[in-house]
Amino acid sequence: MSKQWIAILAALLLLTSCGAKPDASPDASAKTEPPASQTVSGGEKTKTADGASASNQPAPTPAKEGKEPAAADGVKKQAKRYTMNPKTYDIMPIDPNGAPKKVVLLTFDDGPKDLEMNKALLDTLQKHKAKAVFFLNGYRVKQKPELVELLASSGQTIGNHSWDHIDLKKETKEKVNQQIGDVQKAIKEVTGKAPVFFRPPFGSGSDDVRAKAKEEGLLFMTWSNGSKDWEMTVKKNSPEQVISNVLSQLHPGSNILMHELPWTVEALDKLLTQLEEKGYGFVDPEDIEITS
Repeated sequence: MSKQWIAILAALLLLTSCGAKPDASPDASAKTEPPASQTVSGGEKTKTADGASASNQPAPTPAKEGKEPAAADGVKKQAKRYTMNPKTYDIMPIDPNGAPKKVVLLTFDDGPKDLEMNKALLDTLQKHKAKAVFFLNGYRVKQKPELVELLASSGQTIGNHSWDHIDLKKETKEKVNQQIGDVQKAIKEVTGKAPVFFRPPFGSGSDDVRAKAKEEGLLFMTWSNGSKDWEMTVKKNSPEQVISNVLSQLHPGSNILMHELPWTVEALDKLLTQLEEKGYGFVDPEDIEITS
């Protein structure tokens, strides 16, 4: 055998003894195994290397004892401090030790009428840090929605006083439903919130009126202290008489009826000052429990 063939055979024997694979890829040994699991969708499910599905949700957190879950919108409802006596319409503390008893509720009927009167009433209420219920008629709401917006944006409470200011006690059930229901819709369209207080014109109610008020979630009320400002006329107006009428009937919890009238607007600052001097505060209508 020639020396050339002997050299070739020796080289082949050497390669065989070392275990080398002439056709192997140079980086084949660098490949890694796939991970044991891989997220597929939103962390809800995972797929293992062999294709099986498995839960990937975190364990639920146990509820803490003695703690109520938070409201979905994160807003806590304000606790009510007052309620209304359904027989006398006076305003009383729910807890005698939780709120002052010597208070009055201010209310104004038959609006909204006039921008200047409304501004003057609002200025006086703001001066005394007082809130009131403005019981509005539907036809006036339709005529002057901008005044409704003014009252609501000033932090005052809007009440339902029927659409046409008619004696609802004399009307059919269908008419009663329209007179109350249409005002709810009209005010909600303007302010985004339907009223929760209802006062029938002339304080005249019936079973049908009370039933419709309850259906709408309204607190039915008349009053327990009338200013009698409605008995006056432009030629015979008397702010002093308005004040005298209120003070002569004054008692803790007085639900005071007034109107959007020039002489009442003129009397209001002095009236509220005298009420404060007698130790009375003013109930925020938002603090009154609604029990329709």
